Order: sequence, then C-alpha cells, then structure tokens
Amino acid sequence: MNARDSALRLVAGEADGYRLDEQVGYLLRKANQRHLAIFAKAIPDLTPPQFAALARLAEIGQASQNQLGQSIAMDAATIKGVIDRLKARGLVELSNHGSDRRRRVVSLTAAGRATVEALLPLGGAVSDETLAPLNPREAATLLKLLARLT
Repeated sequence: MNARDSALRLVAGEADGYRLDEQVGYLLRKANQRHLAIFAKAIPDLTPPQFAALARLAEIGQASQNQLGQSIAMDAATIKGVIDRLKARGLVELSNHGSDRRRRVVSLTAAGRATVEALLPLGGAVSDETLAPLNPREAATLLKLLARLT
C-alpha cells in the first residue's frame, strides 16, 4: 500500500493502529525531502532559507533582522546565519536602524536584487514541480490546508 492509499484509508476512517506511513509528520517530511531535492537541482547556489530571505526582501524592501526572520519562520540565531552568508556573497547589506541603534536593517544590494529577480521564476517552477503529482484542484486544496496548519 502506498502513502496515498494510506491517507485515503485515514480519510475514510479505516485506520487501525499506528502505521508510520500514515502519520502526518512522516508524510510532511517525505514531501519536504522531495521538494528540497527539486529545489537543489533548480537553485543549487542557495539554500531554501537563503532564497526565502531574498524573496521576502524583494517583497517588502528592507526589514530588521528580527522582522525578516519572523516573516519567514526562522528564529533569531538561524536568520543571523542566513544573513551573514548572504552578506558575505554581496547579496544583502546591513545598516543601523535610524532610531534604534541596537536594530540592524537588512536590505538587498543591487546584486541581490538581480539575483532574486532571476531566481523567482525558478522558485515558481520548483513549486510547480513539487505539486506536479496533483491536479490543480488538489494542489490548491493542499496549499489551503497547509496554510491552516501554520
């Protein structure tokens, strides 16, 4: 029995005992592993967290390190490392916040803007390939359900 059949059994109320292949965490991890492999093939020069940071900065302009991390679901230590690596590559720059010297503002450099503009279509293609086994209605439903879990 494959994971889809197992999930259908669960939806139909036919679950009998604990089976790893039927657990949400296991299925999410497997789906994430598939997505990460697709991402790495399409965008080999960035990690998904680095791409997320660049994409969010392209959407919002600039943000404090903390705000950026919160907006892409990363804790302070993780986002600091991501920003440090992007800064070392010349894709983002840090500046002091005007009224709060403790806050650091992150923004895209010209190279960062060019990079993210070139990569955003690839990011969309990664999502499309990840969702390819689903028909458009299933994909939309999955995305809505995942959003409800977050």
